[in-house]
Amino acid sequence: MPVSAQSGMKFRTITRMFTAALVRPFFTSKRFLLWPLLIVATTGAACGDSGSASTAPSVPAGETFASSLGVNIAAMTKRSDNLYIQDLAVGSGAEAVVGRQVRVTYTGWLTNANKFDSNVGGTPISFQLGRGEVIAGWDQGLVGMKVGGKRRIVIGSDLAYGRDGRGSIPPNATLVFDVELVSVQ
Repeated sequence: MPVSAQSGMKFRTITRMFTAALVRPFFTSKRFLLWPLLIVATTGAACGDSGSASTAPSVPAGETFASSLGVNIAAMTKRSDNLYIQDLAVGSGAEAVVGRQVRVTYTGWLTNANKFDSNVGGTPISFQLGRGEVIAGWDQGLVGMKVGGKRRIVIGSDLAYGRDGRGSIPPNATLVFDVELVSVQ
């Protein structure tokens, strides 16, 4: 037999042995049925899907809050499924109404008590209430406050940063703010 024919025969023999030893048992085993799941799980992880509940919008009533935040949704005033408020101190000054310029100091936390922002001790933020200059939860949650008042606002993701998140705020996060109304103009 020529050398090339012998090489071809050896290759076919090795291929058959490999197929018989490794490939056939895989395709006839239960492991073969699991490979689509492995591909889906790997693809999801590669695309940034952590498998957490953050793929669906958050609703404050369904959240668990770190005890250090002092959030008790049942004791708060529900303005919508995505907005709960609680006056920590009622102010006595001018009232915040849509269209007025307001100045506030605030601290914001995630539900696990990680603080993501604060201007307390610094310059108050100023914006026109109800004009979309801030997240919708603020535009709706600050209405009715009076200057000197302090309010806790719990905002579901649909009235916050939604499915995109922002900076250190993850997608579909419920946010907790303690806000003090400094002035209304």
